[in-house]
Amino acid sequence: MKASSFDYVAPKTVADASTSLATANATTAAIAGGQSLLPMLNLRVAQPDIVVDLGGLEELKEMSVASDTVRIGALTTHASIEDGLFADVFGGFIQKVASKISYRAIRHFGTIGGSVALADPAADWPGCLMALGAIVRVSGQNGVRSEPIRDFVQGQYQTSLKPDEIIVGFDIPRPAASLNWGVHKVVRKSGAFANSIAFAVSQGRGGPASVVLAAAASRPYVLLKVIEQIATGQISDGALRAAIAEDVAPLVPKGDDYLMRLHTSTVLRAVREMQSK
Repeated sequence: MKASSFDYVAPKTVADASTSLATANATTAAIAGGQSLLPMLNLRVAQPDIVVDLGGLEELKEMSVASDTVRIGALTTHASIEDGLFADVFGGFIQKVASKISYRAIRHFGTIGGSVALADPAADWPGCLMALGAIVRVSGQNGVRSEPIRDFVQGQYQTSLKPDEIIVGFDIPRPAASLNWGVHKVVRKSGAFANSIAFAVSQGRGGPASVVLAAAASRPYVLLKVIEQIATGQISDGALRAAIAEDVAPLVPKGDDYLMRLHTSTVLRAVREMQSK
């Protein structure tokens, strides 16, 4: 199929982009790398009146590392992160996550901001950034605001973005100690979205941990019982499996033993990889 007709706008500034997205009596859509929106346009799943191209906005390409914060612009591509084009203070964690997204050709165009804005529940970046405690910076006609990503991503393809708003970038707290991490992803077909994906990070051996599971529900979830169990130091397989089951059970259909086993294994592998570093 071909996309339905639409008007195309290439704004020069973030403010211009917000104005275009807020066009009265029109359905609008922002496009960055286009790896999600273009197929949706061609299948006519999305039929906007106006497509606003963010690709030329240099303001969205900032990457910087400060003493306490790592800032990643929304237009940063997966391939740029994979290739380590800026200092990685996360011990290779985000490089590993980027390298496992789809295919290299997709990673050249797909952007971290586009991934989070789409909020596919099986996408890699929302769960990864949630594990790192990232803050989303958003710009709209009322100015710039910041929001923790765990609040920003609200459900399946749902975020707190208003029609005139776009993601500017992400502020990630710089770890106080070297980051130990683990990530495990299950896909049935190479290059596809995950059927289960878990992220586990801790600041130093035995430091504060965060564990997130994606592709299990309408959005990634922080596994609080697992985090509490890790903090106790009682980390036998049995103890961890019990904590994982307590966190995961509300996310899967009752009685679905396969999904329980799948997500339990995914989380356990990510945690064990984190602990092995």
